[in-house]
Amino acid sequence: MTTLSPMQEELCDQDTWDFGGLSALFINTTLKKSPEMSHTQGLMDISAEIMRRQGVSVDNVRAVDHVIPVGVWPDMTDHGWDRDDWPQIYEKVISADILVLGTPIWLGEKSSVCTAVIERLYGNSGLLNESGQYAYYGRVGGCLVTGNEDGIKHCAMNILYSLQHLGYVIPPQADAGWIGEAGPGPSYMDEDSGGRENDFTNRNTTFMTWNLLHLARVVKDAGGIPAHGNQRSAWEAGCRFDFPNPEYR
Repeated sequence: MTTLSPMQEELCDQDTWDFGGLSALFINTTLKKSPEMSHTQGLMDISAEIMRRQGVSVDNVRAVDHVIPVGVWPDMTDHGWDRDDWPQIYEKVISADILVLGTPIWLGEKSSVCTAVIERLYGNSGLLNESGQYAYYGRVGGCLVTGNEDGIKHCAMNILYSLQHLGYVIPPQADAGWIGEAGPGPSYMDEDSGGRENDFTNRNTTFMTWNLLHLARVVKDAGGIPAHGNQRSAWEAGCRFDFPNPEYR
C-alpha cells in the first residue's frame, strides 16, 4: 500500500466530492523494465492512490515493457514493423477520463520513451469522436517528473503543451515533480533522498491530483467539451462557425 502523508490522508477522508465513474491511466515512461524499481513510479503511486481513495478506476502502464515502435501512425505494423503494442495501449488511453504521463529527466529533457509515447498519442489525434471532434476532446491531462538534475518545469512545459495540442484539457497546476541535488546522488525512492518526505513535492503532487479530479468531474458532467466551433467533420462539410467564408457571402 502506498503511504500518504497525514494531510493527504485527511483530504482523502473528506466526503464532499464524488468522483465515482471517473477513470485514470498513468503511463510511466521510465527507461527501466519491470520488475526493476522505478523512482518515477514511486511518485506516480502517490497520485494514483489519492485517486483510488476517491473511487476512481486507476490503471498503470509501464511503456518500456511493451513494444512501441517510434512513429506517428495508429498502427506501425502497417508501416513495416512486425509488432506494435500501441493499439492496445491506445484503447486504455481513450477509455480514461484522466491521463497522467510520468517521466524521469535525462540531459534536462523528458525520457526518449516519453517522446515516443507522445508521438504515438499524436498518431491517433486525427481520429474523431462521435461528435466530430478530435479524439482526445473531453479528457484531462497532467504529468509527474523525477530526476537528479533541474528540468521539472521544462519537461512539464513540453508534455503539457503536447497534451493540450492533441485535445486534452489541462487544469491549473497540472504538474509536479522531485529532483535531488545537481549531479550524481540519491533518487526519489532512495532512503536518504528525502524525496518522499519533501513537503513541496507532496503539496504539488496533491494539488495536481485534486485539480485533475475536479476538472475531470466538471468536464464529464458537462458531457465533454461543447461540440460547436471545433468539429473537424463539420468544417470539412462546409460549416465555418462564423469564420468569414467568401464562397457564401
